Amino acid sequence: MDTRDLIEVLQALGAVSIPGKTGYERYAGKNVFIRTVTHHYTGRVVEVAAASITLVDAAWIADDGRFNEAVKSGEVAEVEPYPDGLEVTINLGSLIDITTTPKLPRDVK
Repeated sequence: MDTRDLIEVLQALGAVSIPGKTGYERYAGKNVFIRTVTHHYTGRVVEVAAASITLVDAAWIADDGRFNEAVKSGEVAEVEPYPDGLEVTINLGSLIDITTTPKLPRDVK
C-alpha cells in the first residue's frame, strides 16, 4: 500500500480530511433532505464547492411533518417546489445536517 492509498483509506474512515474537500462530496448525484439554520430543502446534489452545495429538482419544505417519516419516505406536510431546471445554491456554513432521501417532493402541498 502506497501513501496515496493509505490517505484514501484514512479519509474514507473519517480519520483525516484533505484541504479543499468539504465532506459533502459523497452526496453528489443523490437526493437529499437538508436542514439549515432557517430553512429545510430537498433536491438532487449537482455540485459541491468549497463553500456551497447546489441542488436541482429542489423544494423549500415549509413543514416536514414527522421528520422520521419525511426522510424515510420523502413525503412532507407542506412543500413549495422550485421551478423545474432551476438550480438552488446553499451556503455550507448554514447547514445543520444533510441526509439522503428516496423521493423528492415536486408537487405544491
